[in-house]
Amino acid sequence: MPSETVIDTAANPAPTAATLGELRASDHRRRDVRDEIRHNLLTALRAGDDPWEGIVGFEATVIPQLERALIAGHDVVMLGERGQGKTRLLRTLVNLLDEWTPVIAGSELDEHPYDPILPESRRRATESGDDLPIEWRHRSERYSEKLATPDTSVADLVGDIDPMKVAQGRSLGDPETIHFGLIPRAHRGLIVINELPDLAERIQVSMLNVMEERDIQVRGYNLRLPLDVLVMASANPEDYTNRGRIITPLKDRFGAEIRTHYPLELDDEVDVIEQEADLVATVPSFLIGILARFTRYLREHPSIDQRSGVSARFSIAGAETVAAAALHRATVVGEELAVARPVDLESVVEVLRGKVEFESGEEGRELEILDYLLRKATADAVRADLGGLDLRPLVDRLESGDAVLTGDRVPAAEVIAALGEDPEVVEVLDQLVERLELEEAERASGVEFALEGLYLARRIGKEPDERGRTVYRVESVDTEID
Repeated sequence: MPSETVIDTAANPAPTAATLGELRASDHRRRDVRDEIRHNLLTALRAGDDPWEGIVGFEATVIPQLERALIAGHDVVMLGERGQGKTRLLRTLVNLLDEWTPVIAGSELDEHPYDPILPESRRRATESGDDLPIEWRHRSERYSEKLATPDTSVADLVGDIDPMKVAQGRSLGDPETIHFGLIPRAHRGLIVINELPDLAERIQVSMLNVMEERDIQVRGYNLRLPLDVLVMASANPEDYTNRGRIITPLKDRFGAEIRTHYPLELDDEVDVIEQEADLVATVPSFLIGILARFTRYLREHPSIDQRSGVSARFSIAGAETVAAAALHRATVVGEELAVARPVDLESVVEVLRGKVEFESGEEGRELEILDYLLRKATADAVRADLGGLDLRPLVDRLESGDAVLTGDRVPAAEVIAALGEDPEVVEVLDQLVERLELEEAERASGVEFALEGLYLARRIGKEPDERGRTVYRVESVDTEID
């Protein structure tokens, strides 16, 4: 979640009660965090609303498990390889909290006016009575997130003695000398700890009381603070990370352990790319499909370290790289509209190979493996998108001795011009535009896709020229794609 969240208070203003007395008069009911989430989740499910906006591919697997855990009021740890959307899913939980909640004004732990837990807040509540001032917190302010690192300390998560408060004259025995850590400060909200096994085991031990007894211990203090906090965590499978583990007593305190996974269906993979990629140029959908297939083949290939996984961020970054290559070409050659073409896929292998971990023994073969899998993904996309389409006029045109040149410095207009204006060729191009659902400006991209398909089916040739451009020529006359 962004550190600075924009709250649309004009559309959903906070309630107007400004004192405890006004709050009581409004018939406000206090619910703890688990009750809030349970009530709002069940309300959404009854209404047929989707509380998991932006989460793709988990509808029949992970989401039902998570919903049952939340209804049960359990703390949850999400286990899965990198790039499976664990953190993205956990961040959506904040939408299940009440939109606005009252807090004691100036309270260090955002205590509910009906239930002060700190000595100072109880004192103020006794002295002020119904005049106790209150403020309202938006649900986006009730979410805390911590990336666990080996240098994370007990003070970071739970708290420590504040030397400044001691210097002001308070005694070490005074609970008000404590500076609270992230977990107590998440009181009446959610705390997510990412990569939990990276926490040193002694730090994990400090969480045991918080998870079970809901109190905290700081340097000998045993503060019976009834913390109202839902603890969520994410972790990679321990057999991959080898950096640490979740200690058994802490794992036992999580009510649910849920396994995530990569998208099971190709359409889900495509949806993730289209949803998450920030594209600086037009990328036709068939290119997104190629990248999705490429990523899935990487996850299956024996030369790739599958314990590491191939993150969804790989395909997302691939789409962004392809778009960047298109914008770069458009800028250099003076094209008005930047449109990605199959030639831009070459940049994915060159730029992103470091995002894939290979098995030992594959040193030196990385580019060969990636190139092969990209060709395989492209061939599959051609069969799926252009199967049965007769491309004979394209081959006839090339058979006359002409060639089609493309490359990262070749404008789209030159690709189209190389095919001439023969009516049969124009008809094939129109069919490509219709079949691939392209805009007119994307026509050259469709042409390259068809030519690459014919090449991969060994029906035309392809070779580089002396300037590094790609040249498509005729080698056979078998022209229908199976």
